[in-house]
Amino acid sequence: MKILILCTGNSCRSQMAHGFLQSFDSRLSVRSAGTEASGRLNQTAVKVMAEAGIDISHHTSDQVDIYLDQEWDYVVTVCGGANETCPAFMGKVKHRLHMGYDDPSFTEGTDEYILSEYRRVRDEIREGFLSLYEGTIKKSMI
Repeated sequence: MKILILCTGNSCRSQMAHGFLQSFDSRLSVRSAGTEASGRLNQTAVKVMAEAGIDISHHTSDQVDIYLDQEWDYVVTVCGGANETCPAFMGKVKHRLHMGYDDPSFTEGTDEYILSEYRRVRDEIREGFLSLYEGTIKKSMI
């Protein structure tokens, strides 16, 4: 099962979703990319994922172009920008979904508040992708 998770910058939300989804089932082939990839990971996202027991520090921030000609079982956008500008794939995409989440990288305030927003978004992503995995993906793998 091949799954591509798209975001605009591919530095935070898509990386978290990628980490969680891969942790649910090692048989999944999960990739993440950005419509305007930043080329780097958001270090606060790496930190809050480590708190949840998932190491995404080895992930790369990739431009979606490298995946356009491949076939995907699922392409999931996790931000409005990627959903609106999601490119037309040359390859076959069986299911295209949008699961929107707030971007914690725009949070302003104290360091404590900013960190709490990253954790909130992380937990929402975990819940959403666990539900997608258990309710849809896992069932289609049987």
